[in-house]
Amino acid sequence: MSGIDERPDTELPHLETFSKAAELDSFTGAARALGVTQAAVSQRIHALERALGVSLFQRGGGRVLPTEAGRTLYDYAQKILALHDEARREVSGHQAPIGGGLLLAASSIPGEHLLPALVSQFGRRSPQIRVQASISDSTAVIRQVERGEVSLGMVGRKAEGSNLEFRYLASDRMMLVVPPGHAWGRRKRVWVEQLCGPPLIVREVGSGLRHCFEKALERAGLSPTELRVVLELGSNEAIKAAVLQGIGLAVLSEFAVRKELRSGLLHALEVRGMQCERDMYIVRDLRRVLPPPARQFLAFLESQAILAPTP
Repeated sequence: MSGIDERPDTELPHLETFSKAAELDSFTGAARALGVTQAAVSQRIHALERALGVSLFQRGGGRVLPTEAGRTLYDYAQKILALHDEARREVSGHQAPIGGGLLLAASSIPGEHLLPALVSQFGRRSPQIRVQASISDSTAVIRQVERGEVSLGMVGRKAEGSNLEFRYLASDRMMLVVPPGHAWGRRKRVWVEQLCGPPLIVREVGSGLRHCFEKALERAGLSPTELRVVLELGSNEAIKAAVLQGIGLAVLSEFAVRKELRSGLLHALEVRGMQCERDMYIVRDLRRVLPPPARQFLAFLESQAILAPTP
């Protein structure tokens, strides 16, 4: 015997391949990103699973989702890979910045009134990250997050789902708007019951604003069916144009009508007896791991005191 206790090689293999597959929910996508074949990615993942003795992915339907063990390993893999980068930086003096794409989706109010400024500030801090964002309604955004089509969503309401995490982003206020020549054009407030009389223009089903407005009515003891809805539109801009044409009144976000209120194109009234405040959120799917660009974006929001740090 040599008297030397030699440890077997216990290094975990293929952590970079594993991390890329977890971030993209796809072995094919990981293969494309790494410039290897899909078979090579599968072989590497199998080798890692054999080394650990656990399954790291749920496979099915052309997509892969990390198991609980996979999500745990991903966190450790990021620390290990970060230490590799740190070692290279200290030895070579070269630091490779985090790059890649950040896929976001947002509902209309946060997408049109919060996202542009946030992306601009984030871009100055992380110019190597390319942001791609789409805008739709809250329901569609949440579906995109659940399907893994985007890493993060910005929405105007919460939804049921044990896999979803909603973090407070900002507050908004709903207000009734009328054209200046309207009979209520000089009033400061109306009671919620008075909304049952005049013609109203509302957002489409699926909109966070529509959902919050209807919930606020129900809390005030009214049913949305009691309203005289004459038009549904999928755009705040279209609703404002319809109000100016005299088609009806509308309850809209304060963010959406600020410019028109300042210029005098529209007049806003307080609705007494109805809770008009609502919150907006960042949503992610906890079943999936966040790619480095998404984690960097959340860290940026936390550093600006826009998001509270996660406990």
